[in-house]
Amino acid sequence: MARVIFYTATTLNGLIADDDDSLEWLFAVPGGEGGDADFQAFLAGIGALVQGSSTYRWVLEHEDLVAHPEKWPGYYGDRPTWVFTSREQPVVPGADIRFASGDVSEAWPQIRDAAGDRDVWVVGGGDLAGQFADAGLLDEIRVSIAPATLPSGKPLLPRALGADRLELTAVRQAGAFAELTYRVTGVAESARPAASD
Repeated sequence: MARVIFYTATTLNGLIADDDDSLEWLFAVPGGEGGDADFQAFLAGIGALVQGSSTYRWVLEHEDLVAHPEKWPGYYGDRPTWVFTSREQPVVPGADIRFASGDVSEAWPQIRDAAGDRDVWVVGGGDLAGQFADAGLLDEIRVSIAPATLPSGKPLLPRALGADRLELTAVRQAGAFAELTYRVTGVAESARPAASD
């Protein structure tokens, strides 16, 4: 069964975007644009992606993807991407983007089936990852801590998850970043929708 992995970067003080949902702070850090061998290995194991509307909209506008849809594969390849949103969003021409709203559990069967035997990447934001945790669907958190701080912004994971739920499984240095991987434990089987027959 596909695992759900929240893989993101955060500032040293636990913020993933500024107050305007911008990721400019990340791209200012050497290596912040991603693409190293470890990230490529991670991406190879991903069958589907999910992201919130703020993350989608920032990447869309930052890269001018409506006018330049050829840039989309550089970010996500040809994987199906679910965007959770409560409002209409622009579409990147030719990209496999599926819009969803409401409870993540309702969209989970389609996401899981699309991922096949590969994992699901929660690209961002933190609240969407929290919704997957609330639904008992979040299996792993991989966070790259950047040598940067912001005075305010959007938190990494606005949920209460304690040491009884998070098990540290890996630590590594990735250039200027410190990467931590946690297994999310205590996920109730009853909360995870069953695989279809």
